[in-house]
Amino acid sequence: MSYREEYHPKLKYSSQPDNLGIDFNEYSIKELKNLWRSTINKGMHGICFSMYEDGQEPGDTITEEQVERRIEILKPYTKWIRSFSCIEGNEHIPKIAKKHGLKTMVGAWLGDDLEKNEEEIDALIKLSKEGSVDIAAVGNEVLYRNELSISELTTYIKRVKNALPNIEVGYVDAYYKFSMYPELVDVCDVILSNCYPYWEGCPFDYSLTHMQNMVNQTSSVSKGKKVIITETGWPNKGSSEGGAHSSEENAMKYFINTQEWALKSNIDVFYFSSFDESWKVGAEGDVGAFWGLWDKNENLKY
Repeated sequence: MSYREEYHPKLKYSSQPDNLGIDFNEYSIKELKNLWRSTINKGMHGICFSMYEDGQEPGDTITEEQVERRIEILKPYTKWIRSFSCIEGNEHIPKIAKKHGLKTMVGAWLGDDLEKNEEEIDALIKLSKEGSVDIAAVGNEVLYRNELSISELTTYIKRVKNALPNIEVGYVDAYYKFSMYPELVDVCDVILSNCYPYWEGCPFDYSLTHMQNMVNQTSSVSKGKKVIITETGWPNKGSSEGGAHSSEENAMKYFINTQEWALKSNIDVFYFSSFDESWKVGAEGDVGAFWGLWDKNENLKY
């Protein structure tokens, strides 16, 4: 997700004493890095898979060897892998993740190219029937990008559900989209919500509470269906977004707070993201390349 004029509210941020997260005031940088490393070593529920190395971008076909190398790096730290597409080498991700004993949330990338949508949907169904998919995500932020209508999107979701009656099927978008489209909640088995305090310009000190409010808003319209945070994160370099400042300290603190809160609250979170990807500087600006827990050379950052 990146900044769009559609939803960048001027919010009044509030925090509750039991929602503030860890008090980092007494931590030195060295202590903060040690806590970050300790937190990541405990393991995560899930992580978003970063596909592309320097010089690569969506549309390039990626080899099994590249995917396997990155899965092997991630597998000691996570239970689930989330992928975003089912073609151009992305189909290797769930297959190799399964080989290494990981669970998978597998996405079909939808947009305004209807022929490519057919390829994605067919590939998602095929992967699912092969046993490579635990949760099927039909589309990612396609409403946010205004590339399909709600009617077109729900038709795709129903089609996948009919083909895969024994697999949970959902759709990924910004948390507030589920309030805007109750029919989206009706058609999904599970609610897949992207929650980014950073992209709403939220100062770090209020970021944990703001994310909790995002989840609460989604849960309030979920009709009892499970809500999963499919993306949240904080960039460690680049420009600021309103009161949200990109820095190594804020990136470390946000990761620690998110993981501690998710564990205590029994919330499933897919952290964004695994590796830095240079191609993402387009729509997201200079921060786009710095969301990874690992750098572009596949080294843990701290």
